[in-house]
Amino acid sequence: MESHEPPVPSLVRSFEVVADLGPLEDHGMTRVGHRRIIPVIGGAITGDFAGQILPGGADWQIVRADGSIEIDGRYSARGGDGSLLYIRARGVRSGDPDVLEALLRGDEVDPAAYYFRAGLTMECAAHPEFERAVYLASYVREANRVRYVAYRVT
Repeated sequence: MESHEPPVPSLVRSFEVVADLGPLEDHGMTRVGHRRIIPVIGGAITGDFAGQILPGGADWQIVRADGSIEIDGRYSARGGDGSLLYIRARGVRSGDPDVLEALLRGDEVDPAAYYFRAGLTMECAAHPEFERAVYLASYVREANRVRYVAYRVT
């Protein structure tokens, strides 16, 4: 039996998201850790999928003891063709404590100064191609919004 090496994946830019955020809701220390929820109130997606982010989503976060944040974002968008896209982003934002505090204050911080990445899963009846691939996202956190570029893993 011949042995084959697995393909080496690469990243292909697919779409960009700009998500507008509401005020942070700090739930304090719960049974699972320090819980924060940040509402997603709107925004836009451009690229392989183009549309408007619908209000009603959020980023459910757990702040770790070292200040790193576990990201669990869930929201929907309506495409220009009327289709609905559901996105779930699970990842981590980490960095030096001073940098993380600056982000929390809403200061402008060079994205090279912190780590903010997530894996994306999507559901879209009208565009099943988004359900047949793995996507990774690289983020920039701004005062009242988050931006990211999503890459399809080949």
